Amino acid sequence: MTPRERVGTSTVAPALAVAAFASLGAGAIHAAAIGVHSEHHQAVITFAVVALAQLAWGVVALTWSRHARVLALAGAVINVAAFAGWVLAKTNGISFIDGLETSESPQFADAAAATFAAIAVIAAVLAATVWQDASPWFRAVAFGAIPIATAIVTMFGMVAAGAHTHAHGTDGHTHAAAAGAAASDGHVHTAAAVPPKTYDPKKPIDLSGVPGVTLEQQARAENLIALTLARLPKYSDYHKAEADGFVSIGDAVTGDEHFVKLSYFADKHILDPDYPESLVYEPQPDGRKKLSAAMYMLNPGTRLTDVPDVGGALTQWHIHNNLCFTATGQVGGLRPNNGPCPPPLNPGVDSPMIHVWIQPHPCGPFAALEGVGAGQIKPGDEKLCDHVHGA
Repeated sequence: MTPRERVGTSTVAPALAVAAFASLGAGAIHAAAIGVHSEHHQAVITFAVVALAQLAWGVVALTWSRHARVLALAGAVINVAAFAGWVLAKTNGISFIDGLETSESPQFADAAAATFAAIAVIAAVLAATVWQDASPWFRAVAFGAIPIATAIVTMFGMVAAGAHTHAHGTDGHTHAAAAGAAASDGHVHTAAAVPPKTYDPKKPIDLSGVPGVTLEQQARAENLIALTLARLPKYSDYHKAEADGFVSIGDAVTGDEHFVKLSYFADKHILDPDYPESLVYEPQPDGRKKLSAAMYMLNPGTRLTDVPDVGGALTQWHIHNNLCFTATGQVGGLRPNNGPCPPPLNPGVDSPMIHVWIQPHPCGPFAALEGVGAGQIKPGDEKLCDHVHGA
């Protein structure tokens, strides 16, 4: 008599049970992630479908003993698809799903879900091929320790999914689950009128208190800052930036020195602190350079009229079309009367850009520069200085 035939024991093969528990864990995490993508309808549908498939298969696999091999292979297919989607999202982005079009670094929640999916695939294939039965000790583990461990990891994964941050592709949006953009009645609500808080990178970010800014815009702006604060400091030492291919444009005399990486100018990454087009350093009296901001740039040729809305009235894009550069990329002067640059100087890349400061700034976390290097904004607009959150 095999273990599966014993009275009082489950008829589910232990390997199939392991696959089912793993699929349930992955599905639960994917379900928890739905709210984080609330402003991207396609992403919501994708996560809902994946979660439903993984959860439903896990339940069926644990409760239905007929056609076990076919059932196991079906689970393998479902979880292979989920794992492949995760790999694609983390390496290239999924261009045909709004909200998942830009790649981003793995975080605990998605990594846990992907690991569960991989375990489900391996265990399901084993259950369908060579491992129908198992020794009593493995059965005890499969129905005892493994579901407990899965539940614990799933719990932490679901909590982490609620705080998951993103840098989203072609529209440049960033968001988190902190605040929804619209109520269930379909109306867009503006942020509540609350006493504004000064932007302090060392404290929780709160950009509320600006009239006309929706909750969605506030959430995108806050989490673009949060993502930048978390990842940009890897370049705190400008020597690290230089080693990674960043080059100074020689504007330290203005009080802020920009380091640029030309290969990032026309790549697919937008508003992504893992691929910042420019780093802003503040020269110190002792010769050090203090990392102060990222300057994100859109692809060359993008017009100011076509920039994505990041944070509404909280954020403002600008261009630098009045500067002339040397052949080595150093600032060589200003274009006289906005005319052509005198030879051998050349105009720089005409791309809309936006600063995200990781240090306090008098005009807030998205302030543009002052003086001759301030840049130009869209005609008819007023230069933004966020005194509400300025330091």
